[in-house]
Amino acid sequence: MNRMVDRSLQTRVKPVRLGFLGIGWIGRNRMEAILRTRMAEAVAIADPCEEMITEALRLAPDAEIVGGLDALLSLDLDGVVIATPSALHAEQSIRALQAGVAVFCQKPLGRSAAEAEAVVAAARLADRLLGVDLSYRYTQGMQRIRDLIRNGELGTVFAADLVFHNAFGPDKSWFYDKSLSGGGCVIDLGVHLIDMALWCLDFPQVTDVTSTLMKGGEPISAAGDVEDFAIATLTLANGAVIRLACSWRLQAGCDAVIGADFFGTSGGASFRNVGGSFYDFAACRFRGTSTEELVRPPDDWGGRAAADWAARLASGQAYDPSCERLVEVAAIIDDIYRHA
Repeated sequence: MNRMVDRSLQTRVKPVRLGFLGIGWIGRNRMEAILRTRMAEAVAIADPCEEMITEALRLAPDAEIVGGLDALLSLDLDGVVIATPSALHAEQSIRALQAGVAVFCQKPLGRSAAEAEAVVAAARLADRLLGVDLSYRYTQGMQRIRDLIRNGELGTVFAADLVFHNAFGPDKSWFYDKSLSGGGCVIDLGVHLIDMALWCLDFPQVTDVTSTLMKGGEPISAAGDVEDFAIATLTLANGAVIRLACSWRLQAGCDAVIGADFFGTSGGASFRNVGGSFYDFAACRFRGTSTEELVRPPDDWGGRAAADWAARLASGQAYDPSCERLVEVAAIIDDIYRHA
């Protein structure tokens, strides 16, 4: 969010009252980003881990410690920030929205398009702001590339390649139970790639999806398998092609390989992590064989999605119809799993 807008909003709005449900590393990081805006106060926090509560109280020493979502919703909150296991996201988001409380939720919003659609419907009916932590939209690099595409400076974009390879796998057992997680690396990492591609291209119609999913180096063989490597191709209505690849525990010689390349009739653009980092990104523009640097690190982007949601909530924004795009992303993930 623009810092000038940030400062002006601070002078005009009363801080919103927020509850935080789940305050592990990501939950605390988002709490810190939100509180830094000074547009919100942490009224209460809920987490089953005493160690996590102790760490969160360093950020919000006056926050009340409560037992769960029901207790949070009894406190006359304006919004709740949800960073719990994926299986709980849709149900908890719907309960909060039905109680008249705005929601900022970790991805994925649901384990399926049906779950995501139910949450969006609840937000629409309650007329409450719904946000999801699709944080790569908020990097300087992706925003510059999106502007190039939207302004027509790359011509007609006919191909995009996006990757997210993580040298590590999740450390929580529920990630490997499809009934709880919704899937493996596609719903965990690929959701970012799908969102980045469609967001940059203004959410074009996807007419065909093909995919290959693997586990332990072999094609998945059972419906309950959770993939650790995936490749998918999305064909758009205009014939353009988006190719996606993502994985857990890939032996690629570094911690992470993250990138998004867009190729158009008048040029190209690339977004890449630097030195295997999860946090440092560079972006550049291509003209024929020449390269122009657009963005280089550092860029403190991690909490911007949460901070933007808090600022919009503090300014009085209610239901945002753009959140319906979340259902489109979830439907493509369903198609990737269905094809495989």
